[in-house]
Amino acid sequence: MSFGMKYLMKTSNRAPFCPGNYSLFDVWIDQGLSQCFCNTLASSILLFLMVLGILEVLAFWKKAVTWRKEHKPKPFWFRVQTLLHLCVLALHITRVVVHGVLGPKPLHGYLELSGCFYSAAYLIASLVLYVERTRTLATRTRRGHGTILLLFWTIAVVAEFLAVISIGSSEWWFDLENDLDKVEFGLWLGRLFCSLLLFAFGMRAPGLPPTGYALMINSQPVPVDNYQEDEDSTANQPSTWASAWKKIKTVWPYVWPRGHYLMQFRVLICIMLLVAGRVVNVFVPVLNKLIIDALTVTKSHDVEFPWQYILLSIGCKLMQGGGFGGLGFLTNFRAFLWIRVQQFTTKGIMVRLFAHLHGLSLQWHLNRKTGEVLRIMDRGTTSINSLLSYVVFNIFPTIADIAIAIVYFVTAFNPWFGVIIFCAMTLYLIATIYITEWRTKFRRDMNLKDNKMKQKAVDSLLNFETVKYYSNEEFEVERYDEAIKDYQVSEWKSVATLSLLNTAQNIIVNSGMLVGCLLCAWFVHQSKLTVGDYVLFTTYIMQLYTPLNFFGTYYRMIQQAFIDMENMIDLLEEKLEITDRDDSMKLAVSQGRVEFDQVSFYYNIEKPILNNVSFRVEPGQTLALVGPSGAGKSTIIRLLFRFYEVQEGSIKIDGQDITEVTQSSLRKAIGVVPQDTVLFNNKIMYNVRYGKIDSTDDEVYNAADAADIHARIQTFPEGYDTIVGERGLKLSGGEKQRVAIARTILKAPAVVLLDEATSALDTKTERNIQASLALVCQNRTTIIVAHRLSTIIHADQILVLQGGVIVERGRHEELLELGEAGVYHSMWTQQLKAQEEASNGEGGTSSSESYTEKMD
Repeated sequence: MSFGMKYLMKTSNRAPFCPGNYSLFDVWIDQGLSQCFCNTLASSILLFLMVLGILEVLAFWKKAVTWRKEHKPKPFWFRVQTLLHLCVLALHITRVVVHGVLGPKPLHGYLELSGCFYSAAYLIASLVLYVERTRTLATRTRRGHGTILLLFWTIAVVAEFLAVISIGSSEWWFDLENDLDKVEFGLWLGRLFCSLLLFAFGMRAPGLPPTGYALMINSQPVPVDNYQEDEDSTANQPSTWASAWKKIKTVWPYVWPRGHYLMQFRVLICIMLLVAGRVVNVFVPVLNKLIIDALTVTKSHDVEFPWQYILLSIGCKLMQGGGFGGLGFLTNFRAFLWIRVQQFTTKGIMVRLFAHLHGLSLQWHLNRKTGEVLRIMDRGTTSINSLLSYVVFNIFPTIADIAIAIVYFVTAFNPWFGVIIFCAMTLYLIATIYITEWRTKFRRDMNLKDNKMKQKAVDSLLNFETVKYYSNEEFEVERYDEAIKDYQVSEWKSVATLSLLNTAQNIIVNSGMLVGCLLCAWFVHQSKLTVGDYVLFTTYIMQLYTPLNFFGTYYRMIQQAFIDMENMIDLLEEKLEITDRDDSMKLAVSQGRVEFDQVSFYYNIEKPILNNVSFRVEPGQTLALVGPSGAGKSTIIRLLFRFYEVQEGSIKIDGQDITEVTQSSLRKAIGVVPQDTVLFNNKIMYNVRYGKIDSTDDEVYNAADAADIHARIQTFPEGYDTIVGERGLKLSGGEKQRVAIARTILKAPAVVLLDEATSALDTKTERNIQASLALVCQNRTTIIVAHRLSTIIHADQILVLQGGVIVERGRHEELLELGEAGVYHSMWTQQLKAQEEASNGEGGTSSSESYTEKMD
């Protein structure tokens, strides 16, 4: 032994390097690792790694580039990692201080050395962490922390776990009857917890950008719908766990509802039943051991009748379930109580999502794919139930069972059994997580193809008539067939990789079982354990491996639930473009005056729709908007209804800016008869009453009679109970328009908007409906968007729009007086000519004068 080592072990004026009775080189003490050896070795390795970390810092400082601010994630997780480093550092310093106060004087050398080494190592590690957060190599294409930090965190965790090996030996590190050891045991638990968190966060690297520097700089953002996934980007998606915390925060308010004390009580009872199940799982194999030992004949033991053990064992099996008994009482009772919690959660999230979809802008709904949105809603809400069930009642209990099993076998059998179980479980979990993460992209791709398949089917069926018109049934079937083939290719990849995962899990589980059974049998052979102990071991391990075999399934299901939730979360985070201000008041309509003051609007800044449009509609007057397609007529209607916000100018009703009143009060004051009336697939009574939900049957009949459709409805076999079909397809165009007019009459709005309400109808039907429209507009402020000029010759004011600008305004006669140079006169002449040609084609001889007379 060298002079230096001899010096370390000598007792002089200072305490020896290691405590008495063993030295630094006595690694194994009575089947337990020496604390002096572990602390010295671990702290030395960690400090050596951080010497390499200093070299990394120097290299980064010289050659690395700084992350751009927009590329770095929010600093929360980086701050958590830094705080954990400081916590471990504080715990090591506290340990030295505690030994200095409560321990023998002076301190043992290994405490001073390891305390200094650990402190230096964690300080340098924090510096390396900061450098990796702020700088990176320009050539690096992959994300994540460097190898040195990853090794540092891994060794730190292993070093803390070395204490477990000494459990059960005479040299167990902590004598819990000693005040000093009690404090040190608490400090060890704190270091172990912080080290595990650092290791977990280090593997995910949440404080670093989601991809390598080169890929991030060279990539350009592609604007896509938030709730859709791009097919080519599926493989480059981040891990589903990257935003797990955000998803959990979204779901949590529905699991633990504030103010719903009965529901919270149910959740607590379910958790208590879960804990009771973990206790029962320990007693079942222990009681089996006691029964076997009681029935085993040995030289020092006669056969007993263990009736009490048998009763307890059957009682525990009744509580536990499994085998031929199916689910146990605890599981069934917990499932019964959880039904209401699950229903509450599902209802809450579904209602929130449905309300959010109705709050989104018209622009979003115009670009949506109905089939895809419905599929996202369905999968998202289902995934929440799966997530809660698997996490609360499968993952947590399985992890708890593993931890209990390790502690039990280390204390009751031998530390090696705990090591075997720990290694087998660790390998199993690592293989499960790694392979599952790898096959995530296949699941995402399968979801994408499933969305497309369902969307094509829904889109084709919604356009059933169009398909029939063009005899394209075979084409639609072929498109659907191709979509199914694409989906099945992705499905095969997902299922094939699942088989690979199951095979790897099976090999690991059975290898651990083999080693454990051989060791247990050897101890029985050496008379260190009994036959009952072997039965206990095999029973307990089989009981443990049964849920563990499903752990991979649970993990996959949780991951799939997170994947399925991604699109739903994106939907919930879709920005509400039109929102009420906090100080918004209800619209108070006294007269119905409508005013546009220098309004400008555009969907795309390069292509303005309206430019500095101003007009006023006095109470009870009728304003008509005419002009070519794309002039901005319908946009004015949508802006007044506040489907969009104006970029410049203001819109007022009775002097109140519509952006300063609530949307609900604004829309209640406005009635709309659109060009294309869409009805609910429900009864006629329901569709008319939709104008005023709380109206009586008599009010509905009167509104229908005013719209001149009551008599027609009475001729239907089922009258007002007639189902109108999808989008009202069972009714004719004129009947649908009259239903729309009836529900607008029932609503009794102060302002009426007619958005080319009759342009899709034939001339005869249009003339018949004009009387009904006149009744709707009577004594109400009315704005009409018209294609047929003959329908608006009675208007108090006509605005002619062209290119988003009002080019002419006045009454019908005034605009005609502008002559051929006027836009309105030109449009009127063209329509007269078209009517004459149509009449001549039918053998008529109508003239312009007779046509004008008819229109008047």
